Order: sequence, then C-alpha cells, then structure tokens
Amino acid sequence: MKDTLFSTALPKRFEFDSQVAGMFDDMLTRSIPYYQETLKLASHFVAQDLEGVVYDLGCSTGNFLAILAPLLPDALLVGVDNAPSMLEKAQEKLQTAKVTWRCEDLLNTSLDNAGAVVLLYTLQFIRPLQRQALIERIFAALKPGGVVVVAEKMMSLDRILDKQMVELYYLYKQAQGYTLSEITFKREALENVLVPYSLQENTALLEQAGFKHVEVLFKWVNFGLLIARKV
Repeated sequence: MKDTLFSTALPKRFEFDSQVAGMFDDMLTRSIPYYQETLKLASHFVAQDLEGVVYDLGCSTGNFLAILAPLLPDALLVGVDNAPSMLEKAQEKLQTAKVTWRCEDLLNTSLDNAGAVVLLYTLQFIRPLQRQALIERIFAALKPGGVVVVAEKMMSLDRILDKQMVELYYLYKQAQGYTLSEITFKREALENVLVPYSLQENTALLEQAGFKHVEVLFKWVNFGLLIARKV
C-alpha cells in the first residue's frame, strides 16, 4: 500500500498502529536511502561465522529476517516488536518454523544464546535515557565473537552541516514522490518520537558497553550502518 499517512497532519502522536503497518514497507523504501542495500549488507555480516540465535529487535514487518533466512537455513531467528499489527505483516511475509515472532518490549525480551543482535532503525525510537542500558544488556548477552548491527538516522554535531544534510535528505524524499507538506507533517509527527544521535554518539554507546571496535559499514549523509563484535 502506498504511503499516504502524512497527506494531512496526523490528529494524534505517531505510533506503529495498523494504519502505519499497512503502508510501512512503502514508507521504509521511499524514506530511507539505500534501504534494501542496507538490509543486504547487514544480513551478509550477520551470517558470517554465526554461532547462536539471531535477534532482530524492532523487527517491524520482517524485511530483514526475510533476507537473512535463506542465508542461514539452520539458524534460529527471533523477531521482536511490540506492535501486533507489524508482526502480523511479518508473519504473512515470512511463514517458516525457524522464525519465532515475539510481541514484547525489546527492552525486556530475553536474549538467550545470542550470536547476533540487530537493531535496524530501532534505537532512534528508544528513549535516550534507556539506550545505554539496552546496549549493555545486548553486550552481556552476546556470545564471544557475536555481533551487534545498528542502522540509524543520524544527526551531525556541526549545526551547519546538519542543516545541509537535512536539506539534502528532504530533496531525496521529494525525488521519491513525497510533497513538501507530507515531509513537514511527518517531521512534526515524529518530533520527540524519533530522536537521532550522531555517529559519534552511537559509536560511544557501543564502546561504553564494552565493544572494543566499532566499524561503519555504510553511510549516506544522515543515515548509517554500524557493526561491533564482542571479543
């Protein structure tokens, strides 16, 4: 379904309800530069030398696990999301016994035998005060050699560069068919709901949790993909 959610101003705060779930895939594809390429990159690195369970925290409609599953025919995959409507779409998309879907708060879900944990455009929706504790819990749960993969919308610590990056991103969205009013309504609806960190702040979260090395796998203006491995 085409994303028309912001053709008018939302009468309520943005939430991942059934209305959003119905058009979420189109929203992701048109709103996140190189979205499919990012998922493929993430799946490649998760599939390398995996030992343990893969947890996709904030799995939404299951796009990442749909790409990963064929690469890991014998692995156990767990998709976690607290929005039932999102998980319904995920189950329709990926009907296989090796994927377990959990309708749970990702801050509390168990991460037993974790070989890889993935947060794709998820941390930005977690309250900033809770992010460090979540990353620390992920680090503690990962087996040695396990990885965490994080994709995020990012800001720049330089005010002028950040403004230029946002302007370029809006031009990108217009090229995907969004009108200026749709872009404005979405920005207003997501204010204080989506809170981006900078690349440096996201890296610091991982390093402070105990990860020794954090690598940038991909970066496009104000979007990035990071990986860290537990030694």
